[in-house]
Amino acid sequence: MQDYQEQYQAWLARLADDDPLKQELLAIQDDEAEKQDRFYQNLAFGTAGLRGKIGAGTNRMNVLTVAQATRGVGNFILKQGREACQAGVIIAHDPRHFSKEFSQLTAVILADLGIRVYTFPDLRPTPELAFMIRELHTASGINITASHNPKEYNGYKVYWSDGCQIGSEIAAAMMAEIQQVDLFAPLPEEAYEDLVRAGKITVLDERYDRKYLDKIESLKIHDGEELDRSIPLVYTPLNGAGSIPFRKMLEERGFTCWQVVPEQKDPDPDFTTVGYPNPEDPRAFRLSEELGRKTVAELLMATDPDSDRFAIELRNEDGEYVPLNGNQTGYLLVNYILEGRQSAGTLPAKGAMVKSIVTSTLSTIIAEHYHVRMFEALTGFKNICGRIPEIQQQGYTYLFGYEESVGYSACVDIRDKDGISAGMLVAEAAAYYRRQGRTLWQVLQEIYETYGWFAELEPNLVLEGLEGKQRIARMMQDLRQHPLTSAGGQPLARVVDYQNGYEDIPAADVLRYWLADGSWFAIRPSGTEPKIKFYFYGRGRNRQEAEDLAESLRQDVLARVESVQ
Repeated sequence: MQDYQEQYQAWLARLADDDPLKQELLAIQDDEAEKQDRFYQNLAFGTAGLRGKIGAGTNRMNVLTVAQATRGVGNFILKQGREACQAGVIIAHDPRHFSKEFSQLTAVILADLGIRVYTFPDLRPTPELAFMIRELHTASGINITASHNPKEYNGYKVYWSDGCQIGSEIAAAMMAEIQQVDLFAPLPEEAYEDLVRAGKITVLDERYDRKYLDKIESLKIHDGEELDRSIPLVYTPLNGAGSIPFRKMLEERGFTCWQVVPEQKDPDPDFTTVGYPNPEDPRAFRLSEELGRKTVAELLMATDPDSDRFAIELRNEDGEYVPLNGNQTGYLLVNYILEGRQSAGTLPAKGAMVKSIVTSTLSTIIAEHYHVRMFEALTGFKNICGRIPEIQQQGYTYLFGYEESVGYSACVDIRDKDGISAGMLVAEAAAYYRRQGRTLWQVLQEIYETYGWFAELEPNLVLEGLEGKQRIARMMQDLRQHPLTSAGGQPLARVVDYQNGYEDIPAADVLRYWLADGSWFAIRPSGTEPKIKFYFYGRGRNRQEAEDLAESLRQDVLARVESVQ
């Protein structure tokens, strides 16, 4: 932990009097807690890149921290040689405050270093960036986005040539370069527009958007008369980058009865009508539900601001909208992909899927029914899609990857979660089952009846700032020093601590516990947000039994963890 007072004074001394960052710092000179939060640490650069609140300070997203990170990333690319510099970097951004400015600053700095740069003319989905890295064979990709975080946040997400977010080894090497960069180094004098005119920055045109949409639409399993494309649907991009490509996808797939939430159709960095733009949160569906009731929509769909996350609500037999968690949407997608490919005769002899270690094992049971192997990975699509090369080397065909936090990857060439392709497959599935006289809600119940009843609870504790970070560390330490032996009134059958790795899973700060009946739960600190996350999976002979066990596990474990101060 660095001396926050010393850092605060250093910034005041180095910044020009007319710099907005200096004015911001002067406004908090009497607020010790705020100064400490802004300067007690440097904004951490890791496998998720950077993510933090926008503002002045070392622990904030601002022009200085973004420029420092970019120079470090650029210096790392320079060390990879001339070929990497010529391959270049592609840069995208979401609709947040300063996203466009940070993306153009990033482009200018990299171009000034002699690295080829590609950008988009406006905001684009994260998965389109991931796809374009492989399509253009660039050395790296950078997206200015804070994904689903509140409006106060922004982020800096870095990808490598495989189209995945950077792994820990590359992240560490980039961090070493970043630490060598003077935070207050002068910025390049050339403007973004001048570098575009000079040909040092290439702005991609609509042909590249077409390539991305063609790739997504190639994932279709059923089409034509197999689908009832008059199914009533509602979609919201939550004021994000998914609006144009998602709507174009629905049009091109022939859906005829869909609506977009008008208040959330266009970019809004303040997310005025939604607040917290996370489709995992049912509150994000408030306006979708209102529109859905007017149009009697069977399915409500949402993507987050950078369109990598995707969530749904289904209309049940009583006409009420029921939010599905990421596991449940995953059950539907796993089941539809495998059932559909089997019926279409396109299910490979050695098929493989990947899920995170904190994602429900019900999807594994479904996969095994179709003789498809379910691999596991650490959370995050750098890990989920990072297993694709190994899977292919073993002779498997990659079919799908997902994690419970509403992230889905259905395309081997898009190595990140993709809300647009997930939305296409879910809409297609809904239209396919509707043609058969069934709803997605009914299909979900059939999955439980066929493969077993699971109940999923995913609470978390938000603990912000230095004090919160330290308390989360104490919670994990206490669980390791004084291990749990029972939960939910049952003894634990097995415990796995991933701290030093386990089998083919690398080291991670995760604890996972199993009961004898196949129920289980896991605990881990978030890598991108100030929270500790819990995953409870109760298994029972019916819905109520599974829900009761999951709730019992939740109460026991949270009581134990929250007792740690």
